[in-house]
Amino acid sequence: MSGEGEKGPGGPAPPDAAPPGSDPPHSALPHSALPGLAPPKPIPLKDRASLVFVEHAKLDVLDGAFVAVNADGTRTQIPVGGLAGIMLEPGARISHAAVALAARVGTLITWVGEGDVRLYSAGQPGGARADRLLWQARIALDDAARLRVVRKMFAMRFAEEPPSRRSIDQLRGIEGVRVRETYAMLARQHGVDWKRRNYDPADWAAGDIPNRCLSAATACLHGLSEAAVLAAGYAPAIGFLHSGKPLSFVYDIADLFKLETVVPEAFRIAGQAAKGKLEMSPDRAVRLACRDAFRRTGLLGRIIPAIEEVLSAGDLPRPDPPPEAMPVAFEEGQSGDAGHRG
Repeated sequence: MSGEGEKGPGGPAPPDAAPPGSDPPHSALPHSALPGLAPPKPIPLKDRASLVFVEHAKLDVLDGAFVAVNADGTRTQIPVGGLAGIMLEPGARISHAAVALAARVGTLITWVGEGDVRLYSAGQPGGARADRLLWQARIALDDAARLRVVRKMFAMRFAEEPPSRRSIDQLRGIEGVRVRETYAMLARQHGVDWKRRNYDPADWAAGDIPNRCLSAATACLHGLSEAAVLAAGYAPAIGFLHSGKPLSFVYDIADLFKLETVVPEAFRIAGQAAKGKLEMSPDRAVRLACRDAFRRTGLLGRIIPAIEEVLSAGDLPRPDPPPEAMPVAFEEGQSGDAGHRG
């Protein structure tokens, strides 16, 4: 297992613990609140750690704690309520109780393929809010509003206004050229033999090291962005620049931050691998580097405000939530700053 921390010490299970892989009795699950106390609130996304990756382990709730149990019986406690998401790789198993606890604390669980280049399924914490989903859909279905959103995303991504009188397809083409130029520049900077973006999700091992590093890095960012989109109450599939995929909006939001966070780390690690300076697999090195980049750039505190800023550029009124509406997974409170966007 890899992620935000190292493995903790193992130990024999206490006599009353449920067997690994099985669902513990109801009394073993943490209650929503103690008598006389208000129910605990999920930790805001901006205050959470990013992602944990789990492979070849069983996730369960034992003695009220969310733990990963390896084949040798070693237990690693995972602070599930303090994470944005958990990525389950091949060989990982999870119990009903563990899924329920992750949902209760608003932590995204995704089932991914080797190298995280293929998404099989995702557990949605909180769920989309009808008022926010309808607002998002209205903007996506309005051609003029959608173009305004795409232009705003271009401006946020490249720190300059996009060329005027350009269609969405034309802006997509301009972005593609800039991204390819950035890849080539970073490859030269780090001494990486870069040809082009090329990988096969069905055959992870067949890709070259630079492409594998880039795929692992973008998978980290996509997982974090999906957690933010769901936490804010929006639909991952309703995109603006990207469309037609289950995670189109996730790709839109991730692209706002990709070139400043994970792409430089991917090429840096690929360069170290080319020079024989890595002491671990490139995939793991990339994940750790992305974790540090997320912390360094304060990314978790920036994604949800960026989502709101992007959608507000559509210039369509936001509907008021009905009185019976469920709250979003993480309600970001007013900061008190003059520049805060509500």
